[in-house]
Parts: sequence; C-alpha cells; structure tokens
Amino acid sequence: MIQAQKRSSGGAFVRVAAAAALCAFALSGCSTVKGWFGGSKKKDEKPTEPTELTDFTPSVKVDKIWSVNAGKGEDRIGVRQGPVVADGRVYAAAIRGGVHAYDLQTGKEVWHFVPTRKDKKDRDKKDKDIRLSGGPGAGDGLVVVGSLEGEVIALDAATGEQKWTAKVPNEVISAPTVGLGMVFVRSNDGRVTAFDAASGERRWFWTREVPILSVRGNGSPTLGPGFVFVGNDDGTVQALASSDGRPTWDLPVAQPDGRTELDRMADIDGTPVLEGAVLYVSSFKKQTVAIDAPTGRPMWASEHGGVGRLGLASDKLIVADPSGIVYGLDKNSGSALWSQPSLARRDLSGAAVQGDYAVVGDYDGYVHWMKLSTGEFAARERAGRKPLKAAPVVADGILIVQNVKGGLTAFKLQ
Repeated sequence: MIQAQKRSSGGAFVRVAAAAALCAFALSGCSTVKGWFGGSKKKDEKPTEPTELTDFTPSVKVDKIWSVNAGKGEDRIGVRQGPVVADGRVYAAAIRGGVHAYDLQTGKEVWHFVPTRKDKKDRDKKDKDIRLSGGPGAGDGLVVVGSLEGEVIALDAATGEQKWTAKVPNEVISAPTVGLGMVFVRSNDGRVTAFDAASGERRWFWTREVPILSVRGNGSPTLGPGFVFVGNDDGTVQALASSDGRPTWDLPVAQPDGRTELDRMADIDGTPVLEGAVLYVSSFKKQTVAIDAPTGRPMWASEHGGVGRLGLASDKLIVADPSGIVYGLDKNSGSALWSQPSLARRDLSGAAVQGDYAVVGDYDGYVHWMKLSTGEFAARERAGRKPLKAAPVVADGILIVQNVKGGLTAFKLQ
C-alpha cells in the first residue's frame, strides 16, 4: 500500500492512503487488486497475478500447535501488526480488541487488557475504542502499544495492569522499542520520541522529514549500546544517541532517484537488524547494506532487498523483495547464494528463520518454509485464509504468525 504525504492547514503532516489502483500500478509487492483481496485464479494466469502455488514433496513436518484470535485486526489499514515474545509469553494487539498475553507453548490466555478513554467527552464519541495499531513492544517488564490517534500505553508485562500513558503527534504503526530504561516510539510523521520507561515522561524527540509518497508502514527503532538506529522513509538509516537523541551518523541505503515520486520511493520499513557490531538494513528499492554500527561505515551493499524485516541465520540473511522473490544473501559479502522465484507477486511478509529453514507468509494465508542451504521448498502450511503481512516471529523453536484479521497461529517443526 502506498501512502501520500500532505500538509494540513496548520502545517503539520498527515498521512492519507492512496487508491488501490495506484498501488497496483506502482508496487509489484502489492501486485494487483486481486493480489491483496484474493479472488478466484484462472488457468491462463496473467503476469500481474500472484504466482500459482505448485505441489512439492515436503522434507520437514510442521505441526500447528495452537491458534487464537486477538480481536479485530488491521484488515486493509496496512500497518503490518505482529506479535512479540518475551519471557515465555506472546503479546499481541489488534486494532480493536485490546492487548493479549498468551503462553508461548500452549496459546492459553494469561491476561487481556482493553483500553478505555478516561475523558467523558472522548467516551461520548461514536468511536469509543482506542484503535491499537503500533505494537506491542516488550522489554524491561513492560508491554507498550501505540494507536492510530497517537496514544502510547505502557502495561505491566506480568499482569497487564496499565502503568502510564503518553501522546505523540501522529499515528503509531510500528511496535515501540523498550530498553536502556526508555521506550522509543516511532510515529508516522518521521518522529522518534523517547519516554522514561518508569514514569512515561518524555525525555527527547527527533524528527526527519518524510517524502511526498512512501510505502505504508514503519520499522521499529533498533537498540544498540548507547545507540538507537532508525530506518527512514527517504532511504537512509540514522544513528541517534540513546541518552538525548543527538544524531551521530546517517547513511543512505538506497537513493530515492527516478523521474516520478513513485520511482523515488526508497523506504526502509523493515526494522534494522543488529548482530554484534554489524547493522543490516534493507530498502524497498531492492538494496541491502551491512554497516559497522558504531561508526556508520558501510561494509557491503547488495542489489537485493525489500520492505519487510530481514531474516537472520548464522551465515545468511533472508530477504523477500517487492516482487516476491526470496533471496539468501551471504552475511560476509551480500552476494546472493540462492533465490526462490516461485512466490512472485504473492505479497510476501518479511522473513524469519526457524531452525534450518527460511520462512515467509503470503497474501492468501500460506506460510512457506525453504531450506536455508538451497532455497528449495521444504514445507507449506496455511494459517487461515487472510493475508499475513507482518514478519513471522520465532522464539524457543516456535514460529508465530498474525494475519490481518487478528488471528495468531503457532507452528513447530518436528
């Protein structure tokens, strides 16, 4: 989904979603209207339609161990809402339905928090629910979510009790990041705001101007020792000092070049991945870079990249590009070790790694496992029939996916 950027009469930035037809024209990741909404497939498949899935002999058995529903999901809002796992619990939110904590092994609900508006004037509005769109993020004993109205809500991770609330100037469509004694919130106007984790008091904020057109979605900030790393909609990655938000370096991952605003879209919407001192960042403009995180020095660049989160294996990075091709990249050089083109135009999620397999979800609710060594298909299961937009999450050998209707499904390899 594409979103356009415009100024309101007061000078603030607001976001509006572009038409589906524009999306179909501009993004092979969005493919076609059919690619997003589904529909019957024809034998004479057209080049713009999602690739038909073909049969193969599975080489690994996958068990579906539980499934639950967290509430009314994002549907077509395009925020790529997914779960987070911490301390043996899965935390999930839905646009309407609140925040849930589930046991990772069984899917049993531990607690459920439903946000309410305290102001009577707000409670009397027709839309009484707080629409939770960003998150959850978890860490340091907190679970934090954001809303389409810019509310930030921090909960006790053990009990679900509300600890504090705060406000940012724009919708929050990525998960807040918790750590270093603070909560870092990325809002959709290009601002990162740091709140004190204990009190919710604002410590600092930093803003970067966003382009006229961008891909709908934001990656979460990534924390390193003394740093906050932020992927921006203009194709750059920024390092900020975690203590005060002071910029320390920035680096272009992809150049926003081209004749039109559509051509120039270079968003970094997948959360940057930090391993040791190396930061891996990928762009919608099909570029991935490895960066020395403390200095901002580029180490290598690859011509394969995507808008979703990178999957990290011991020797490889897994990336799904906007056209639906999945690549296994060498972590030391960025060269493509293999590619899997058989999921073209299936509007893939970001990637994850489960055991010896790369995993992505698609627009039709399918989860695909590929061998890390070759990219060959190893297994395929269905988590319902709704699109899987958020990257899968893996913890303790269990993989969890969340679809756009708020359904969560957990899988384990045998």
